[in-house]
Amino acid sequence: MSGTARGAVPQLDDDLAQTIGHVFKRPALLSEALRHPSAVTPGNSKTRRRSAPRHYERLEFLGDRVLDLVIADLLWHRFAGEREGQMTRRLAGLVRRETLARVALDIGLDRHIVLSPSEAASGGARNISNLANACEAVIAAIYLDGGLKTAAGFIERWWGPLVDSADASKPDPKTRLQEWAERRGLGLPAYRVVAMEGPAHGPSFTVAVRVAQSDEASATASSKRAAETGAAAALLERLSGNG
Repeated sequence: MSGTARGAVPQLDDDLAQTIGHVFKRPALLSEALRHPSAVTPGNSKTRRRSAPRHYERLEFLGDRVLDLVIADLLWHRFAGEREGQMTRRLAGLVRRETLARVALDIGLDRHIVLSPSEAASGGARNISNLANACEAVIAAIYLDGGLKTAAGFIERWWGPLVDSADASKPDPKTRLQEWAERRGLGLPAYRVVAMEGPAHGPSFTVAVRVAQSDEASATASSKRAAETGAAAALLERLSGNG
């Protein structure tokens, strides 16, 4: 089974360090980046909370911003002739959770994420949301340990092959649906969350969308944004089929 159960020490072996391409001066940062929230038992006092090991959520917050900055800089230099909208679409594709999860699997983070026994048993090590979060946290850990240049080198190494394949030729489904509705004077698409299931650290969202009086289309994903995108794509396909 992929992942590491709570209580075990994450296997931060030489192979992982070599794959990441950075030897940590503070290995605790990488351990924190690979610790899922389910693996941390909340303390009963402020003192216990301070001494308890941290999970990856704070690092995830920082890593998301570092990734955005480095990818934006990379796109700005590589696609000098493109407009802001085209680069924005490329950026969105490169920092979406599915892309982060793909990179995480390429690195092998699924074998090193520390999970609670129940989360590990449910396949949490290969959950798209968990992988994406851990990947962002690892980026932050590299940034804090080695600086922006080191973090940028890591990002360029793993995202570089994906940059040219990022689709800037057409907007994402949500934008296309909005443009479709506006051209017809139908107002903005209306999205609503139909259901949210699963644990707080790994929920799934079902979102429905409609335009004016059309029937709804829905989709389920590990984030609200991804579910909205899937629902928009489904409604576009239906509307196109209806002419």
